[in-house]
Amino acid sequence: MTSSGPDVVVVGAGPTGLTLACALRLHGLSVRVVDRAAGPATTSRANFLHARGSEVLGRIGALDTLPAESLRAMRITNYLGDRPVMTLEFGDPGMRTAAPPMVVSQARVEAALRARLAQLGVEPEWGRAVVAARQDGPTAVAELEGGDEIRAQWIVGCDGTASVIRQQAGIAFPGVKLSERFLLADVHLDWDVDRSGTSGWIHPDGIVGAMPMPDPNGRDDLWRLFIYDPTPGEKPGDKEILDRIRRIVPQRTGRGVTVGDAEWLSVFTVHRRLADTYRSGRILIAGDAAHAHAPFGGQGMLTGIGDAENLAFKLALVIRNLASAKLIDTYEAERRPLATDVLRSTSAVTRVNVASNPIGRFLRDHVATRLFGLPFIQRWTTYTASQLWVSYRKGPLGGRGH
Repeated sequence: MTSSGPDVVVVGAGPTGLTLACALRLHGLSVRVVDRAAGPATTSRANFLHARGSEVLGRIGALDTLPAESLRAMRITNYLGDRPVMTLEFGDPGMRTAAPPMVVSQARVEAALRARLAQLGVEPEWGRAVVAARQDGPTAVAELEGGDEIRAQWIVGCDGTASVIRQQAGIAFPGVKLSERFLLADVHLDWDVDRSGTSGWIHPDGIVGAMPMPDPNGRDDLWRLFIYDPTPGEKPGDKEILDRIRRIVPQRTGRGVTVGDAEWLSVFTVHRRLADTYRSGRILIAGDAAHAHAPFGGQGMLTGIGDAENLAFKLALVIRNLASAKLIDTYEAERRPLATDVLRSTSAVTRVNVASNPIGRFLRDHVATRLFGLPFIQRWTTYTASQLWVSYRKGPLGGRGH
């Protein structure tokens, strides 16, 4: 059965899809949001939102109480043994933004976006997996598991790195593997480490990072750990991950630590991928469906939210016949170069963090750490990560003097 169509079908109810849906509704368009998951995710996943992302949420009315619920762990300190060798400061008042960078879980950001979307009259449709997508003349059709179809003017795939929409559109997603395994965990820790910032320990066996996380239970001992663990073998289960954390953290940090319960445990391998195009006719992709990279620097959720805001007003102008469909092509022209820059920078950080040969380790431990101690390098790094520098003045819509 084919249901009567909205203006846009958004596939995926993560930060990118929800931001896009909110922005489209604010432009007066009809939207349906479908997601294959049975319900909202409760695990934290991404855990940092830079200033530009906070600005976007503020513009669509979804920032809400997030600043009050977040932490301001704005300092990153890296150690060699017990010696601090590099410090970065985020949240520089010279950034010219009233929107704060925040340590806040992706689950909480999604909850704020869902609440805003509900105010705008739309609820995500859970358990609705799209199995096929096609173009049909002046419309696009999403086929759902079970045989139902939704016909719309446009379909936007915000359905992650394994995007069905990207595959159905025939868009290639080339890339390379950058690292072996990392362990990722949100876990309760009893140790003497400052919660006013993120700490990292450089070790010959691999880096360990620890970021304080907001604890909804008020225990104030929840930490996000990421640990390079290139151990061969099959993907470990939760018990093995926690056992390895209990062995690795005290060994590499040199700190006494009691590892308690885990709220979330995961394993990931870093890949760098970029879609060949963001559009195939009336089918578009955004967020992780269009670009995949290392999680270092908090760039993933931020870049997807930026994709969504850029695309929303262009779809609105085209659907309301206020602009030619060629306007949609400027979405890729403006956003794909940014993704290329993000992939380049996060790939460089990954290579530094996982350096295994003596030359690479020497450059990381003795050269990079000194460079990042320079104030102007620190300002450049934090400003770049914030994406406040992003401008489209040189893009296809930028003004040109004659």
